[in-house]
Amino acid sequence: MPISFDSEKRIFKLDTATSSYIFEIYEENYLVHLYYGAKIPDSNLSAFRYTGGFASFSPQNINIADGMFSPDINPFEYPGNGAGDFRTSAVAIRNADGNNVTDMRYVSHKIYSGKPSIEGLPALYVENENEASTLEILTEDATTGIQTVLFYTVFENLGAMTRSVKVINNSDKTVEIEKVMSACVDFHTYDYDMLSLYGRWGKERSLERRPLAHGKQLVASKRGSSSHHQNPFAALVENGATEDYGSAYGFNLVYSSNFVFEAEVNQNSGTRVVMGINPENFGWQLKSGEAFNSPEVVMVYTPDGIGEMSRIFHRLYRKHLIRGKWKDIKRPLLINNWEATGMDFTGDQLVTFAERAKELGIDMLVMDDGWFGDRNSDRSGLGDWQVNEEKLGGSLAEFVNKINALGIKFGIWYEPEMISRDSNLYRAHPDWCLHVPNREKSIGRHQYVLDYSRQDVRDYIFGEMYKVLSSCKIDYLKWDFNRNLTEVGSAILPAEQQKEVFHRFVLGTYDVMDRLTKAFPDMLIENCSGGGGRFDPGTLYFSPQIWTSDNTDPIERLTIQFGTSMCYPASTMGAHVSACRRTGYDTKGNVALWGSFGYELDPNKFTEEDKRIVKRQVAEYHKYYDVIHFGDLYRLISPFENHFRAAWEFVSEDKSEALLTCVTMRRHPDRMLIIKLKGLDPDKYYVDEDTDEVYSGALLMNAGICLPNAEHDDGQSFIKYFKAVE
Repeated sequence: MPISFDSEKRIFKLDTATSSYIFEIYEENYLVHLYYGAKIPDSNLSAFRYTGGFASFSPQNINIADGMFSPDINPFEYPGNGAGDFRTSAVAIRNADGNNVTDMRYVSHKIYSGKPSIEGLPALYVENENEASTLEILTEDATTGIQTVLFYTVFENLGAMTRSVKVINNSDKTVEIEKVMSACVDFHTYDYDMLSLYGRWGKERSLERRPLAHGKQLVASKRGSSSHHQNPFAALVENGATEDYGSAYGFNLVYSSNFVFEAEVNQNSGTRVVMGINPENFGWQLKSGEAFNSPEVVMVYTPDGIGEMSRIFHRLYRKHLIRGKWKDIKRPLLINNWEATGMDFTGDQLVTFAERAKELGIDMLVMDDGWFGDRNSDRSGLGDWQVNEEKLGGSLAEFVNKINALGIKFGIWYEPEMISRDSNLYRAHPDWCLHVPNREKSIGRHQYVLDYSRQDVRDYIFGEMYKVLSSCKIDYLKWDFNRNLTEVGSAILPAEQQKEVFHRFVLGTYDVMDRLTKAFPDMLIENCSGGGGRFDPGTLYFSPQIWTSDNTDPIERLTIQFGTSMCYPASTMGAHVSACRRTGYDTKGNVALWGSFGYELDPNKFTEEDKRIVKRQVAEYHKYYDVIHFGDLYRLISPFENHFRAAWEFVSEDKSEALLTCVTMRRHPDRMLIIKLKGLDPDKYYVDEDTDEVYSGALLMNAGICLPNAEHDDGQSFIKYFKAVE
C-alpha cells in the first residue's frame, strides 16, 4: 500500500509514483514533518527534525526532557496558534473563554483504500477504491476538546495527493473557527521560486515567478470568488527549474471563493506553506457536536520540471475531478451569439445563425444574455427567469424545435446568482440580495448579488430554472457570474454568524449546481465569470469546461492559455474564434483549438473564403480532438519568455500522434525556425502529414524540425501533425 505506518518509529510514509511524504509522531504527540520530495525507499528521517539549538526567545515544551525541542523552530504537520509556534498557523479556534490558543496533538489514525467525499464541497473522487489510498489522523486540543481530522489521499500512479481537514467540536460550548487551512507543508530551506497566476479582467492568469525571501509572500482573494486577479494555484520550484528540469511542488485549492496561499520563510531559513480559506472576513460558529469541513488542496510533486508538474495536474483532473457524461466523450462544437448581437436579437435572427452553422458543420447554437424578462440592457431583468416570448416570436419550446429541426443542438445562458435593481424579483424581495444594515449597497454591472446562503433564495432560483430547462430539449447551459461580492451580509443570520456568509454563499452556489447536474445529467454546463474570474477546480467539479477569458484576441489569448495550463487541462478551457480584427481566421482557429473550441460571431457575415476556412477548422476540431483533449501538453516556446513566438505541442498517451502549433506574435528578424519536439517515442517513426517526410522521434526531439518557409509575419501561425508509422 502506498501509505504505511512504522509503529515502532511512529513514522508515516506516503508514496506516489514520483514523491515521498514523511512525518512522525514525536514526543508529547506532536506531528513533526520530516520530508516531501523525490521518491525514496527510506523512512527513518528523524534527523530532519530541528535539533540545532535555539535562542531564549524560542519557547520550549517543558515535558520534553532533552531541552532541544521548541514549537517555534520545528517543522509541524498541522501547527496551531499561540502555543509556542510564532510562524503562520494552520488552525486558530477562539474558545468559549475568549482566547484563541489552539494546540492539536495526535490521538489516533486509520489507513484505508479509496477516498471519502467532503460533505457540501467539491473534491477529487475515485471510481473504485484501488485508485487511491487515504490516511486519516485524529488530533485534539486536550484543553478544549476540539478535534481536527487530517485527511491525506494518495493517488499513487499520478504523483499527486490531496489534503483536507474536518474540525469537530466535542466540547459542550460553542467555539468560533477563525482560521482553518486545508494543508500545511514545512520545507527545510527557502531555495525556491514561487510561481503564481495573477491578472485582471481580460488578462487572466499571467505567470509570475519570484524567489522566496524571509518573511511572508502570498496570493489571495477576498472578492467572494477565486477571481480574475489571483488564481488558487501556486507552486514552489527549485532555483533554476525549467519546463523539463528541477523539482516542482504544485498546490491548487478546490474552492471558488476567498482563498489564501502563503509561503513564510522563517528565522532558520525554512519555509512554511499553508493554503485554504482566506481567514480575512471569515469566521464560523461551531456549536457543540457540530463539524466543519475545509475545502481540499491538491498537491503535486515531480523532480522533472514545471511542464511535468502541469501534466500530472492535467491527468489527475481529467480522471478524478471532471465528472459526468461529457468527461470522456466529444463535446459539441458551438456558436454563441453574444459578440454578434448582444441582447439585441430576435428568434428569427438566431434561426438564421443556426442555418449558417449547420452549413458549416457546427453542432450547437447558444443563445446568450437577453432572452428573459425585461432584459434589453444590463440594467434590468436579472432574477426574472421567465422567457420573453415576444422577443423569441413564441414559446421557448417552439423556438428550440425550429433549431433542432435544422439538426442543431441548443444551449442557453444564465446568471443565477445575480439580481437587477430593476426587476420584478427585487421589487418583491429586496432583502434577498446580500446587504448589511444602514449601508448603501454597491452596484456592479448595474446588479446586486443574491444571498445564496439562504435556502429559500436557492429554492426559488432553482425552481424557476427547472421550469425553463425542462420545458424543451436544452443541451447546454452557460452559467455566468459578472460581479464580485460586497456588503456581504445576510438578513436571516444573527450578528455572530455574519462572518460565515462568504463561505455559506459558495456552499449555496455548489448546492444549486449540484441540483442542476443531477436534474439534467445529459446537459453540458460551461461556467463563466466575466470570462475567467472563477476558473478553479471547485467550479470544474460541476462543469467540465470554463470560459477562459472574455478576451478572444488570439495573440492576447496566448499568455492567458499558457498561464491557465499551469494546472488546468486543455479540455477545460473555453476557447472561441471571434470577429476581433487582429489576425486572420487561420490563427484565430489555431489558438482556439487549444480548448473546447467554438465560434463567437455572426456567421451571416462570412465571405466564401471565411466559410472555406471555418469548414477546414471544423474538420480539424474533429481530427485532433482526442490528442488535444486527452493528450499530454508540452509548452515549447513561452510567450512569457519570448517576445516573438509561442509554440506548444500535444502528444497522445500512446505517443502515436503529435500536434505542433506555432504562432508569431511579432515578426522575428531570423526567418529560420527550428523547434525541438518533446514527449515522443525516440524509437518510433513519424510522418509529417504536410510533407509526407518521415522522421524518427529521436530526430524530432534532439535535432528538431527546421521550418525555413514557415509563416513568420505578425499574427501568422501554423500547425503540424505527426502520425506514427508502422
